[in-house]
Amino acid sequence: MSNNNQESLESAIQTLNQLATSHSTPKNFKKTITDLMTELKSEEYSISVRAANAISSLDDITQDPNVPSFVRTSLWQAVSVLESIRE
Repeated sequence: MSNNNQESLESAIQTLNQLATSHSTPKNFKKTITDLMTELKSEEYSISVRAANAISSLDDITQDPNVPSFVRTSLWQAVSVLESIRE
């Protein structure tokens, strides 16, 4: 695994963690984001598979009309970083 991929993964997790710990993020999204971070940190799959799975889940969340715009913007940032991960 390249250092760039690891740095990208950590950057995405950091962005998600800020959302998960923010008082402004609705509780139902915090739970989903926290679960996503756990999956990203898991060593069960390759980093590219974890990134692809996370991107899929994040895309689903951003489609939800109840997501506040600042949360959606941060999720898009995380998706952008995760998309840079290639094996």
